[in-house]
Amino acid sequence: MSINIKTEAELNGSKVPSVVFHTRQGDAWVDVSTDDLFKGKTVVVFSLPGAFTPTCSSTHLPRYNELAKEFFKRGVDSILCVSVNDTFVMNAWLADQEAENITVVPDGNGEFTRGMGMLVSKEGLGFGDRSWRYSMLVKDGVVEKAFVEPVKDGDPFEVSDADTMLKYIDPTWKEQASVAIFTKPGCPFCAKAKKALQDKGLAYEEIVLGRDATTTAVRAITGKATAPQVFIGGQYIGGSEDLEAYLAKN
Repeated sequence: MSINIKTEAELNGSKVPSVVFHTRQGDAWVDVSTDDLFKGKTVVVFSLPGAFTPTCSSTHLPRYNELAKEFFKRGVDSILCVSVNDTFVMNAWLADQEAENITVVPDGNGEFTRGMGMLVSKEGLGFGDRSWRYSMLVKDGVVEKAFVEPVKDGDPFEVSDADTMLKYIDPTWKEQASVAIFTKPGCPFCAKAKKALQDKGLAYEEIVLGRDATTTAVRAITGKATAPQVFIGGQYIGGSEDLEAYLAKN
């Protein structure tokens, strides 16, 4: 497999290329430069082959969005997702992902990706030229640390993930177990449970019954139709009182 991309060693210490991205914000075209994105800032960048593609949508972007507050607490000003897609596709993908903590960067012409030395041909998939998957920590426009996926068949995803980057920034960081809470609108016990999680500093995903899931689904999973119902790290915790008891012990 012959792919000509820069190595991590070549990227580390290099400056990001000077590029102007043509973005669509609301009903207006807004040009955004690399100076706007990087100058005087600490920025985490992750780049991927394409919006709406499987690994990018199921893992790569969602995990960066999930861990965004952990990055921000450690001095990161913004998290950028770069892809060789146009601004309409990137905006639609961001809305579909509900990734409010991520700034998508539409490198439609591949200028930034080419300047980084990460543009590859994916003609075999009908994609044309796309970005190789990588991530980097950039300070004031200079790459401090890059993580480049190994050159192998398929779509390797081994080192450009959010966890690897966060552990580089803070080696003492420990992963929080994922938390999900089923809630109902206007439910005081749900509000109490969410506050308890927040007070413990636990990020969570909220699944609102009637909007994101049905009562039937909750009953099928937990055997109960009441809310809230909480899961932590794959373990079923229960309702608000069960959560309170669990948090008191942990």
